[in-house]
Amino acid sequence: MTGPSDLRLRLLCAIAPVVALSQITDLFDALIILCVILLLTLAQRPGAGLWHRLLHIEGFVVILMLTLPFTFPGDPLLGVGFVSEQGVQRAALLGAKITGASLLILSLLGTIEPARLGAPLLSLGLPNSFVRLFLTTIRYQSLIRLEIRRGLDAMRLRGFRPGTNRHTWQSYGNLIGMTLVRCLRRANRIEEAMRCRGYVGQMPNPGLAKPPPRDWGNALPFIALTALIGAMVIT
Repeated sequence: MTGPSDLRLRLLCAIAPVVALSQITDLFDALIILCVILLLTLAQRPGAGLWHRLLHIEGFVVILMLTLPFTFPGDPLLGVGFVSEQGVQRAALLGAKITGASLLILSLLGTIEPARLGAPLLSLGLPNSFVRLFLTTIRYQSLIRLEIRRGLDAMRLRGFRPGTNRHTWQSYGNLIGMTLVRCLRRANRIEEAMRCRGYVGQMPNPGLAKPPPRDWGNALPFIALTALIGAMVIT
């Protein structure tokens, strides 16, 4: 089984279960949903890249599991006064929900170039300003990262060595300020170039063909998953 090829259906199949999963409050229900999501993910035969990305996310989940039981109020666990039983349950609940949501998003959207999501987002009725901001952020974040790297290289060539002192923080502050100024100038030049090419503030909205029947069949397991989560939330 594979996910739907139509990007609109992929977005809905990824977002709808995640939104429903966020409303789960019972640990047992969350673990059941996590097992179902894991089976759906394995049925899509994901590559090693998915598990590698998931491993990074699970690092934060492990930190959550190790810290929340000590800070969440509740009854002592096994007679240990500084470990909360409710904290352990809450950490396990959050860990199951985060892992399940990550598996859904990574398996359905992890291999798609973010720039390809503009037209499907517009077709789903999202505001044009949101889609424009989303696409420009994706397009120019690499340029901002390059600008910061160039600034750091220039600082090192001038003998800068970071430390825990006032000079270091002032240098980083100047770097951030100059990066913002240069990005603002670049944004103004880009806007002028776009207007010279006829841009009037609206992203083009090409009409997309209807999803083929096969895509609806591939989307059925995720629709059923959303319905199952919704039934658990209601009951």
